[in-house]
Amino acid sequence: MEGVYWPLVFVFLLAVGFGGMAVIMSSLLGPKKPDPIKLSPYECGVDPVGDARKPFHIHYYVIALLFLIFDIEVIFTYPWAVRFKDLGVFGFVEMGVFIAIFLAIFVYVLGKGAFEWE
Repeated sequence: MEGVYWPLVFVFLLAVGFGGMAVIMSSLLGPKKPDPIKLSPYECGVDPVGDARKPFHIHYYVIALLFLIFDIEVIFTYPWAVRFKDLGVFGFVEMGVFIAIFLAIFVYVLGKGAFEWE
């Protein structure tokens, strides 16, 4: 039991060593030609205009959360579809309940107008 974790420790040290060496070698061997455009705050070289802390409309966050909810539904539906025949009637009823809950959520959100873009 004593030597069981040594392969895991070896792989961890190998990964950390490779990552560290890649960073060190790129900083030593990489080109160093700084200019004002490269040192500007944005990649495009355009100076920022306005306040960077301008709040976003809440609608963006609602759409993002709804996307996550329905994306999770798809993620849970895929394994069920793969094992559909093995689950039988019980699996079919359980997935029917699961989809009915998400359908109720979808109808509720649709009724509240969350998908209407203003």
